[in-house]
Amino acid sequence: MTHDWDLIIFDCDGVLIDSELLSAEVLIELLAEAGVDIGFDHVRRNFLGRSFATVAKHIREDLGHDLAPDFEQLYRTRLLARFETELKPMPGIAPALALTAARGVPVCVATSSSPPRVSRSLDIAGLAPALRHVFTASQVARGKPAPDLFLLAAKEMGAEPARTLVIEDSLPGLEAAAAAGMIAVRFIGGGHLAGATLRHDPAVPLLRDWAEFPALLDRLRPEAVA
Repeated sequence: MTHDWDLIIFDCDGVLIDSELLSAEVLIELLAEAGVDIGFDHVRRNFLGRSFATVAKHIREDLGHDLAPDFEQLYRTRLLARFETELKPMPGIAPALALTAARGVPVCVATSSSPPRVSRSLDIAGLAPALRHVFTASQVARGKPAPDLFLLAAKEMGAEPARTLVIEDSLPGLEAAAAAGMIAVRFIGGGHLAGATLRHDPAVPLLRDWAEFPALLDRLRPEAVA
């Protein structure tokens, strides 16, 4: 039995790419145009790591505002326009992915973002060649924090959940990994978590910078599976 992982699952936004501040700015701007005023803390607390359908439900049920039929498309169009000129990969992520390749550990992406958004994001960031397997919330009945997306990724990649490592930045993502029986690490190097009060199981390891990734892999070990 190998001592390495069957699979490493990366969330996309806020983990591979430093996109969450851009996403929040666009959403806050569009909601303000629609007469809904919220701040970044509200976005970080309620929307981080969740699908747009969940975000829209919160706006409808908790904020009491029905979004226009074209709101989602307008949001995605405006956000991708920002991405084209402003989106950057997380510093150090390319060497981290090269390390997984050198160790022969399969990797994939599992994200709440839409397929067009994640595809274009990875292209812009120059990460698409290293991350050919991508799974999105559109493929499952329940998004994060349900385990469905991570379990789908593991099944499709031929990995045992107990031998799967998940790198996440959001609480829903961490909850989904735990529900799937996977080992989770919280990446906190994105701009959106600067100064944030972190609310998660203190047993979850933290990854502050991708430069720490080699030491993390040497320290963590998957569970043995008979």
